[in-house]
Amino acid sequence: MPEYGYFLATEEWGPADLIEQARMAEQAGFQCLWISDHYHPWNRHQGQSPFVWSVIGALSEAVSLPVETAVTCPTVRIHPAVLAQAAATSAVLTGGRFRLGVGTGEALNEHILGGPWPPSYVRLEMLEEAIQVMRRLFTGETVNHRGTHYTVDNARLYTVPDESVPIDISGFGPKATALAARIGDGYITMAPDEALVTQYRKGGGGAKLVSGGTKVCYGTDRDEAVRTVRRLWYNELLPGELGQVLPMPRHFEQVAPLVTEEMVREDMVCGDDADEHVTALGAFAEAGFDRVYVNQIGPDQRGFFDFYRTKVLPQLQRGEL
Repeated sequence: MPEYGYFLATEEWGPADLIEQARMAEQAGFQCLWISDHYHPWNRHQGQSPFVWSVIGALSEAVSLPVETAVTCPTVRIHPAVLAQAAATSAVLTGGRFRLGVGTGEALNEHILGGPWPPSYVRLEMLEEAIQVMRRLFTGETVNHRGTHYTVDNARLYTVPDESVPIDISGFGPKATALAARIGDGYITMAPDEALVTQYRKGGGGAKLVSGGTKVCYGTDRDEAVRTVRRLWYNELLPGELGQVLPMPRHFEQVAPLVTEEMVREDMVCGDDADEHVTALGAFAEAGFDRVYVNQIGPDQRGFFDFYRTKVLPQLQRGEL
């Protein structure tokens, strides 16, 4: 049976709210936490984007749940040697309850230093080299590296956990999934796609951790919940590669008309039908996921946690899918 976790959205909430949501998640019976890592929100209506590593430090004191970034891009905006230090410190603070989720990123966050946004195949190369650098640094040894994309000169991490930080790799297609299977400590994807899970496990991932996540909008008025999703998180339903290549929140706002309320109504869980929520999360369990994370869209956070504590998590934990 999977573990069920809560997905903290740094694009929608400031640091204090995120910490309070983590406390409510633990009290509601969630078993683990994801937290997004962004420089910009997807659009101005979301309106936040705190530095994730500061928030993780606070989480280490506020809750006892395992924490994972979902996901960090270790290739462009921040050098992998610096991110290795952040991840190692997070693992020490959490007593080994930290995992580093990584992916190839989005221009939205990574363009800010003014460099080019590489094509996807180059970003996959960069990601693989970045992981190699970080793993070497996690040993606490002095690292020198002259690679295709990165240079590290006599770098050593003096604060490291007893065990190396697990690195899970995000993939939404066969190439990234193959990379995750070949070098990852786990696999992350955002749809209950059994074919990708099978590819990962047969491609070398074996029994390693497979994690997935989804967003919902709990509320007693389903129509209002649909409108809330359409206003705040329409980017979830944008087609193709727009999410990876658009560089600014205003550009996402310009393509917002591509997503209609009817699309939200058909494709996302909105409202207070417990069976609908159970079915959506249960689809990940049926596809072979080990951990399933859910994020509540919009302001009714306390209502969501009460709803999941009393109506949804008990069914999931009994296997009533």
